[in-house]
Amino acid sequence: MFGGDDQLLLALVVGGATLLVALILGFALVGGDNTAANTKRRLSEVREGHGPVAPTNTQRSSARLTGSKSSIKILETLVQKLVPKPAELSGRLAKTGSKITIAEYALITIVVMSAIWVVMYFVYESSFILAFPAGLACGLMFPHWTVGFLGGRRVNKFIKHFPEAIELLVRGLRAGIPISEAIVTVGNDAQEPIATEFRGVADAIRLGKSVEEGLWDVCKRIDVPDFKFLIIAISIQRETGGNLAETLAGLANTLRKRRQIKLKIKAMSSEARASAWIIGSLPFIMFLLLWLANEEYIMTLINDPRGIYLIGLGLTMIAGGVGVMAKMVRFEI
Repeated sequence: MFGGDDQLLLALVVGGATLLVALILGFALVGGDNTAANTKRRLSEVREGHGPVAPTNTQRSSARLTGSKSSIKILETLVQKLVPKPAELSGRLAKTGSKITIAEYALITIVVMSAIWVVMYFVYESSFILAFPAGLACGLMFPHWTVGFLGGRRVNKFIKHFPEAIELLVRGLRAGIPISEAIVTVGNDAQEPIATEFRGVADAIRLGKSVEEGLWDVCKRIDVPDFKFLIIAISIQRETGGNLAETLAGLANTLRKRRQIKLKIKAMSSEARASAWIIGSLPFIMFLLLWLANEEYIMTLINDPRGIYLIGLGLTMIAGGVGVMAKMVRFEI
């Protein structure tokens, strides 16, 4: 089924992939650190009444480094060198609320890429010219889109209940408790993911950070204007004084009205968005129907190199048209 060159290329690809997986598994199993052992030793010293209760500066630095790095050390190092913007990728992963690291994300990308290539090359017997770019594109796009979808869904859920969280702050301030204790109340009573983020702010305040610093740490994960309005309002009140409860109550009312306007615009533009979905999906639906009806007829488009160029041109034009329609129905409030 394969020629001599194809067999050699296949052997090189499979051998390289096997070597890479073996190295990753080896470093994952052997290359771990001794953080757990050090933690047990410090706890034992504290219980016995001797030894340093608080870790030294060296221990703090080590804890920070091990917390930010994955146990897959070789993959972590490769990703940090190969990814153009690792900090931006780390921020996108943090938006999802999961604990996945950049190295684990890269490993998922490699697995998806390999799976798509194997299915197309061996199961559907597609040519290497088609299978390799398809596997590469799917491996890069599917995890990227999944992370974007999960992060966007979490941020939207945060924004949806954010005015109610501000009103909890307002009620606490009007009851006479300080802003730090009001944040603890929000962390206990608000809905997710607001509760988790505000509990993180409360923990940061207990460790000695100011309220603004704790909120700015959350803003790295929830990068939306609504949350920045809260931080700016608290900062201005600390500098100029005034009634913080009234300021936050006005902010909550404003954010609720902004959300109402966005929902109204979404309802008015629903027809245009539906048209974009229908027009964008029609070529793929027709391709699937033709493939089910006459596979030999439609595979000519894939097996012929000229068909590959036509597919690429068609996908580019579809993406451009859908992008234009999406831009037309998206408004900044």
